[in-house]
Order: sequence, then C-alpha cells, then structure tokens
Amino acid sequence: MIRSTLLLLGASALVATVAACGDTAAPAKPQQAAAPRECPAIGDVPVKLAGGTFAMGEDDVYAEEGPVRETRVAGFWIDPHEVTNRQFAAFVKATGYVTVAEKPVDPKQFQGPADRIPPDMLKPGSAVFTPPDFPSNRYTDWWKYVPGASWKKPYGPRGADAAANEPVVHLAWDDMLAYARWAGGRLPTEAEWEYAASAGERSRNVQPAEANSWQGAFPNYNAESDGFKGIAPVGCYKPNANGLYDMVGNVWEVTSDYFRPGHDPDDRDNPKGPGAGQAYDPFSPDVPSRTVKGGSYLCAPNYCQRYRPASRQGRDPGLGTSNVGFRLVYDRAPTA
Repeated sequence: MIRSTLLLLGASALVATVAACGDTAAPAKPQQAAAPRECPAIGDVPVKLAGGTFAMGEDDVYAEEGPVRETRVAGFWIDPHEVTNRQFAAFVKATGYVTVAEKPVDPKQFQGPADRIPPDMLKPGSAVFTPPDFPSNRYTDWWKYVPGASWKKPYGPRGADAAANEPVVHLAWDDMLAYARWAGGRLPTEAEWEYAASAGERSRNVQPAEANSWQGAFPNYNAESDGFKGIAPVGCYKPNANGLYDMVGNVWEVTSDYFRPGHDPDDRDNPKGPGAGQAYDPFSPDVPSRTVKGGSYLCAPNYCQRYRPASRQGRDPGLGTSNVGFRLVYDRAPTA
C-alpha cells in the first residue's frame, strides 16, 4: 500500500486526500469565543442499533452525495464515540504495535529519482493542519508533512502529547484494521455509519450547534465560538438521538467502503459500496480511496460544509492526518 499521494507528488497533492472540501468565500463576521465547554466522562460501551431503513444521501449540497435513496441496514452495535488515544494506547501496550506514521518511508514509494526526494519526506511523520496567518485558498498553505507527527504527538515532536480522551488521529488504514481486529470489531460500512448518524432525521446543510466545527473565516480566522480551536475530547457535545457522540464534526471518520462519487441508486439493501476495481477519487485517481464521513473541526460555512451525516469524500488509505479518526461497529454484543 502506498503511503500517500502526498509522498508521491509532494505537499501540493495533499489537497486531494485531506482538504478538498469546497471553495473559500468572503470572510465571516467576527464571533466571540465561547467559555470552555464541560466535557463529562462518557462510557465506552457500544450502543445497539436495530436495523431499519432511512433516506441515505443528500442531493442539494455536493453532487457526490446523491442521489437520495431509501436504504436498509441490518442491526449492529457501534462505539458511542470515536476511538480515543486512551483506547489506542491500551492496544499498543498490549501488542507493541507500531503505526505507519512511526515508520520510515520506503523511497520506492516515490515515482521519481531517489536523489530528488526531500530528506524530510523519508522520515516518519504525518500530515498536520497548520493555519496560515492570512486568507488563502491554497491547500498547501494549510497542510504540512511534519516529521515526528504521529498519534502520540499529533502536532509534531515539539507539540503536546496526545490527550487521553481526544480521538486518535494520524492513523493509516492498516493501523485502524489492526486495532479493529484486536478490539473484536470492524470499520462500519458507509450505510451503517450514516444510518447511525442520521438517527431518524434527514441530513440537512445547517452548521450544527452541538458539533465541533469551524466558526469564522477558514483557514486563518477561528472564532472558537463552540469552545474549541482544534480537536475536542469526546463527550463535549450532546449526543444524537441514538446516544452517539461526534457523529458530525470533530474528526472525519473512516468507513470500510471504497469511494466513488455518487451512490448506486439500485444498491439499497445493506450496501457495501463499490469494489476496489470500481473505486475512483477524482482528487486522487491513482489510489483506491476509502470513504470518510461526517466532516471535522475544519469544516466551515465558507469552505467545507461537510458537518452532516450524508457528507462524504475519498481518503487515501496510506497516510493519517490530524483531522481523521474512526470508530468501530460490531456484529454481536461486545464482551468486556
């Protein structure tokens, strides 16, 4: 598996895998930062959801989210919040697992002469959102490949350590699979994830008050009126009607489906998305991307209106970033 389009083409290609959400617009009016939110401790016990039907997709925001069609999913259990650093640390302690971001990069993954590879691009690391001091619609002004960034040091070697109850980030697809096997679960299908996130309501293009998103003018002015500048610990925002936290906002969540723009209108019964051979991400056409859902703390009305259950985009499976996480589902009641 290749590490990332970023590693193949340089920093400019990161736009294709982590940041291509929409167009920037006029700056928003200044907003006053809110007082810090209370983030009560919440449990890890998965929530049981009965199977059912729902209107999957949305056709009035981004073309790749439609068409809307009635979709059926079978019952399952799902984590109440994103997998946290605390949970991932327990897995690492038990298994000695080393993530992709903590390993040196194989020069063979580059499509070019070895002597032209920037030395830092061969070091262990990951992609970190770094807000510029000025308005910009150039994605390379926002994202940097930071040597030493990993789930343990999400902002790089000089930044803070990972906070125990924040969602774990900087994981590649293989890292998530390894954790899922250890925990006895699996990555949800896109349909399962959207069914759980919708909680009986239609997806609507409204910036939610109870979600960690961007207030202000992205990418350089964050009013923090929701109480957070970056990732929030789990449990800071009210759960949806299914009792699930952060199904929109905070961090994008990876699903098991390969990505292709739009839904197959005839695939309505426990859909699992296209096969690897049918996968296509226009922003990363050489990589069979996985579908990510729900947006992140970087989604703003002037840039990335993805803080919705129906939101979706492709994500290169070979590299983690500072705004992508995951949660698991289970086909039977998990044991303690």
